[in-house]
Amino acid sequence: MPLGAIARRAGLSPATLYRRFPTRHELVAAVFAEQLAECDAVLARAVADEDPWRGLVRLLTTVTEMQARSRGFSAAFLARYPGAVDVEVTSIRAEEGLADLVQRAKDAGTLRPDFDHSDVYLLLLAVDPLAAQPASTAVAAARRLVAYVLQAARAGHTAPLPPPAPLELSVLHETGTRIR
Repeated sequence: MPLGAIARRAGLSPATLYRRFPTRHELVAAVFAEQLAECDAVLARAVADEDPWRGLVRLLTTVTEMQARSRGFSAAFLARYPGAVDVEVTSIRAEEGLADLVQRAKDAGTLRPDFDHSDVYLLLLAVDPLAAQPASTAVAAARRLVAYVLQAARAGHTAPLPPPAPLELSVLHETGTRIR
């Protein structure tokens, strides 16, 4: 879509848009940075929640809904503009925050002891293709999948799981799936 059309849809004059974002690359990078900051804020709120189970539920529900609505924006951005936004620092902070939240939920006795924070990445990988569906369908499907995963992850489910997959958050930021 031409930048002029984007300006009109945003209710701006093309001159205003071009002053702020002289190139399409800068506009897309700003949108991606905003999306990344929103995910970071959701994780920070989840980690800060005094009830780790509630924090985990909110985190998974919110992030998967954002992902279902994004229509592959993050993957497309990272494939086309690698290095435009430094995701490394945010990814490290996200890995640490998620691992802490998962451990706190285990310690509180609300999350099954064999749940691994990398299981969240499996969920995110499973939700990613839903973004190709109409937004309402994608969000409804993501909510249902999250509900299934949370129900199975709740403490008290005793059927043993296979060992966790060797996944890291970076697998979601790559154009191809990489399992370490």
